[in-house]
Amino acid sequence: MALPAFLLFSLFFLYPFARGVGMSLTDWDGFSSPNFVGLRNFAAFFGDSRALADVAHTLLFALASTPLLNVAGLCLALLLSARFRGRDVVRAAVYLPAVISPMIMGSIWYLLLQPKRGILFEMMREFGLGMAGNWMNSGATAIAMVIVVNVWQFAGMTMVVYLAGLQAIPEEHFEAARIDGANAWQIFGRITLPGLMPALRINVITNIIGSMSVFEVILALTNGGPGYETESLSIYIMRMSYGNKAGYSTAVALVLFAIILVPVLAAVRAMDRKEDA
Repeated sequence: MALPAFLLFSLFFLYPFARGVGMSLTDWDGFSSPNFVGLRNFAAFFGDSRALADVAHTLLFALASTPLLNVAGLCLALLLSARFRGRDVVRAAVYLPAVISPMIMGSIWYLLLQPKRGILFEMMREFGLGMAGNWMNSGATAIAMVIVVNVWQFAGMTMVVYLAGLQAIPEEHFEAARIDGANAWQIFGRITLPGLMPALRINVITNIIGSMSVFEVILALTNGGPGYETESLSIYIMRMSYGNKAGYSTAVALVLFAIILVPVLAAVRAMDRKEDA
């Protein structure tokens, strides 16, 4: 019974992965016959200061986006789990940005934040919110804006998972806690949060993977600039591939896979320990 699923998994994951490993050990440029070079591509990656800086940018983006997405999604889920008129409309409005392409969303936000022309930029400057200068001139402000846009777009997706988790918690647990005199914080810490552990696991894993493979929103908002100060490892892989370095870019993609795998496994292990405790 498992054979069809295993065949599909082998066809679309194991076989491409094995081909990628083989390609990463060559100097293939995408056109001519590849030559075996061993681990030279990996050595070149770890000796490239631009590539290592892109690893730092990717990790910074993930370290900021993952907690913010989960906090924003959980707060929205708690607010929108209450019954009020128009709740479904508000839920749909919050989730709507997640179904729009990140490339389109990044382009829209770029137009809104464009210095001296973007309406949001001008509004923030009028209120003295520190946007009087060009936010693209500094890597720190540029990556901050990318993080804000990413959280704004995908907080609704995280919210939906938490809403499903909230609905799976029996209402009797909350009623019993209220009868015993538990306050709101005690109910949240002793009932809501433990009951949301499966939803938390899903959100943390998907947010880590999505944040560390970020591509479209950075390409649309900053194009990796100023200079290479907001370039992610995914964008670096794309540019190396288009630069006739298919073998090298495949090696970097395997490095990115390993970089993503480590925090995902660490998060799963930490949450398993939390559930066992």
